[in-house]
Amino acid sequence: GLEQFTISEVAAELEKDYGKIDFLVHSLANGPEVTKPLLDTSRKGYLAANSASAFSFVSLLQHVGPIMAPGGSALSLTYIASENVIPGYGGGMSSAKAALESDTRTLAWEAGRKYGIRVNTISAGPLKSRAASAINKKGEKGFIDLAIDYSKMNSPLAKDLYADDIGASAFYLLSPLARAVTGVTLYVDNGLHIMGMAIDSQALDGGLAVPEPVAT
Repeated sequence: GLEQFTISEVAAELEKDYGKIDFLVHSLANGPEVTKPLLDTSRKGYLAANSASAFSFVSLLQHVGPIMAPGGSALSLTYIASENVIPGYGGGMSSAKAALESDTRTLAWEAGRKYGIRVNTISAGPLKSRAASAINKKGEKGFIDLAIDYSKMNSPLAKDLYADDIGASAFYLLSPLARAVTGVTLYVDNGLHIMGMAIDSQALDGGLAVPEPVAT
């Protein structure tokens, strides 16, 4: 059955088993119509994406915040589609990530004052996770494969991104090392978020000198 798997029931079980907890990680997103352009997204699909991907973090802090120790840390995962257009990342998911980042700032204020905890989010670059691999159309090169290729070609640090890179930054934000950091969207994407021009664009062929990446 699904007993004891609602957020409120999980919070109650955590309190019963551990009393107070020090950190909370929200690593959840779902957009049932993620492969559809926003113009083709239904109201149901749009609201489902925002409910699962953004409000779930709010709900977690509503229920788990009271059992978090002062000085604790809550963390979520977001994506650059919150602020830039990423074709292929549809179904209202870009809106959900924008809401998640805005909520992070508001929750940092409210939960900071109410519970003495920090709230941050990591904007991760493309990783070939199982969830990301689902964002593709049958018979075509997957969205995440294209995103990884684009990132490696255009990032200041032209190298592969690994789950450990995200994990190391998460460890920092969850630990006392970041005790004065809250309300932050931390980009862990080899610097791709700063770029305003795609250096591999055909429009630039022969007209722009691009330094070769340094092997690391």
